[in-house]
Amino acid sequence: MKLATPESVGFSSQRLARINTKLQHYIDEHKLAGITSLIARRGQVVHFEKFGMANIEAGTPMAADTIFRIYSMTKPITSVAVLMLFEEGALRLNDPVATYLPEFKETKVLNQAGWLVDMARPVTIRDLLTHTAGLSYGFQGNFAIDRLYSQHVWGPMANNPTINLAEWIGAIAQQPLSFQPGTRYQYSVATDVLGYLVQVVAGVSFADFLQERIFAPLGMVDTCFAVPPEKLACFAANYGPQEGGGLKVIDIPADSQYARPTVRPSGGGGLLSTTGDYLRFAQMLLNKGELDGVRLLGRKTVELMTTNHLADGVYVDNDPIKGLGFGLGVSVLLNLGKGQTLGSVGNYGWGGAANTNFWVDPQEDLIGILMLQFMPSGTYPVIDDFRILTYQSLVD
Repeated sequence: MKLATPESVGFSSQRLARINTKLQHYIDEHKLAGITSLIARRGQVVHFEKFGMANIEAGTPMAADTIFRIYSMTKPITSVAVLMLFEEGALRLNDPVATYLPEFKETKVLNQAGWLVDMARPVTIRDLLTHTAGLSYGFQGNFAIDRLYSQHVWGPMANNPTINLAEWIGAIAQQPLSFQPGTRYQYSVATDVLGYLVQVVAGVSFADFLQERIFAPLGMVDTCFAVPPEKLACFAANYGPQEGGGLKVIDIPADSQYARPTVRPSGGGGLLSTTGDYLRFAQMLLNKGELDGVRLLGRKTVELMTTNHLADGVYVDNDPIKGLGFGLGVSVLLNLGKGQTLGSVGNYGWGGAANTNFWVDPQEDLIGILMLQFMPSGTYPVIDDFRILTYQSLVD
């Protein structure tokens, strides 16, 4: 990947070097195995650095073609797929999901008194895109809902590779909603339901739709739901904290579920990708739907996607201090002071469970991407450090 001179697009080379120093400290202190970081502005990459190891046990260093589990950074890609179908007139955002997935017609709501009640209105596609449908991940602190998801969604599904996407979404539809649709934000399996929606509406497998309509046109050659055998050496190991300090491996590439084909591709968290591939996706969004002559979305659709859709007083994680709203598949920074970091109002993006993260800043014509493989997310402030160090490097 050819790098532009930082000064040519308004960065200070001297200040950018602070990123290398800080991220290398995470490696030297044995907190993280490896990191790649990328910054692009005005369509030019000015920083693409690799630190540490992709696979300590195999002695494989981080490289430009290292493949990462991007987990929830899958969600913006799935959301783009839905919006492509929206633009083609195949669906409307305010359509009830049950119009296409009838298994959601009889879904109930578990009210605060513990009773199952009817939905006040149907769950819509927009509700799924904004995580306001009332669905759950099964670990949000609602004991009754969490127990049901554990028993009926994750337990039997996670350990049975033969259960397909339709069966999995059917099990989700049988669980009650945590609240009436549209009334709150709750991060959930909603985007997995959207992946199945794409499959049903498009009439092709969800994985094939992404490959044929997004990855191939954008040249995302290493983004997939399963690493092919010939690229397994590029697949990073995933790590967690070792008791007493240091790192322990929690997912070895050769034994990983991501090294095997799946019949249950997760639109909410199942993709693998490289830093370079995800840059192409992010640059398409920053370009308002187009990259290198290939247009996936119209500019007004990207504007709709990256605008806050949450009601007044509703925030991501129901936390007004963060100042984050939510668009159609991406968070949106509403208030710079409440965000408590450097950036711009209107920044949008998302992250993944293994501390991968990306953001797009339309005001500054800037993209930041951080890739690593360490769980749980948020153990270290590496994402905040990278973002702050990126913005302090801007001088023009």
